Amino acid sequence: MFDKMKELMEMQRKMQEMKRQLDNTTFEIASPDGLVKITMNGSQEVQGISIQGSLPEKEKASLEKAIKEAYNKAIKHSHDIAAEKMKDVTGLNLPGLF
Repeated sequence: MFDKMKELMEMQRKMQEMKRQLDNTTFEIASPDGLVKITMNGSQEVQGISIQGSLPEKEKASLEKAIKEAYNKAIKHSHDIAAEKMKDVTGLNLPGLF
């Protein structure tokens, strides 16, 4: 039993390291027309949104912020649901898995 606990702790440590690496990996994707650019990290967190076009600067900044916050909230919620489903299946609570 001690060996199983040790294996689980090692797996959790590796998953935490992988999450750190994903958090530090960023990339930028643009829509085909180039009007919207999203900067995201490997953990699926939006780091920034840029909207090109003729919107007034204040409205553009507000819209970019709202989209970023809504997207990050949706992704976190999906991760919470996935973690709960995994807990139901495995009977284990493994923080950092999702």
